[in-house]
Amino acid sequence: MIWPFKPNKRKQIARIEITGAIATETRKRVLKALKIVEEEKYPAILLRIDSPGGTVGDSQEIYDGLKRIRAKGVKVVASYGNISASGGVYVGVGADSIVANPGTITGSIGVILRGNNLERLLDKIGVSFKTFKSGPYKDILAFDRESTPEEKAILQDLIDNSYGQFVETVAEGRNLEVETVKSFADGRIFTGQQALELGMVDRLGTEEDARRWLCELVKLDPEKAQCNTIEEKKPLLMRVLSGRAISKRSRLSMTLNWLEFEMVTEGQPLWLYRP
Repeated sequence: MIWPFKPNKRKQIARIEITGAIATETRKRVLKALKIVEEEKYPAILLRIDSPGGTVGDSQEIYDGLKRIRAKGVKVVASYGNISASGGVYVGVGADSIVANPGTITGSIGVILRGNNLERLLDKIGVSFKTFKSGPYKDILAFDRESTPEEKAILQDLIDNSYGQFVETVAEGRNLEVETVKSFADGRIFTGQQALELGMVDRLGTEEDARRWLCELVKLDPEKAQCNTIEEKKPLLMRVLSGRAISKRSRLSMTLNWLEFEMVTEGQPLWLYRP
């Protein structure tokens, strides 16, 4: 028998998870989930973050999405897992409040841009490239030569500008002075306990603690309110496979995804914790 009435989502909370490096697919999935929250009229979102950060634009668009849905009256509490660093912090400050475990690795506020210089290797194997370009900086960060002083200055200006955007957003999101944020926004990582002392999180606790607090904020009974994870439906095969098979496939998938991320983002400024 099909139940004729839809469950009342106003008495439930939505859960959105961000794991791994933040990139295009993460952005698409999270923004789609935020649209579902709005359409189904959930009053609140538990945002679980376990990410070292990622691409700048994707982090900014997720942050903006959180700000828009909060402006429509939806309460958002972020829960930091093992790690929420760099772009994970940027996304996190888009929430109304943040809960972290005492040992969560967070921070790493800053920008990193890396390129490869294979000039010496290419010389050894006798390979060289002919480059024709429309301007002197069109092949900036070319892997077959050292960057010029002028190119390094251009890249540093780009990084500094991106860094300034990051710091200003963190200051606004956490209600801190820009200079205060700059005092610890030098790329360092810190624990959830330290983040609390710095004003970067509001409470220490588990995801369950964050869920219960969120329920209280929207006047729902933590013992009764259902928490629905909004995610794309997995193919039937993935749903019937054993836990062990899924685990093995997940580990391989994560490795391949990270390698793809590294290749796609080479030469891009990133809000990413890279040990």
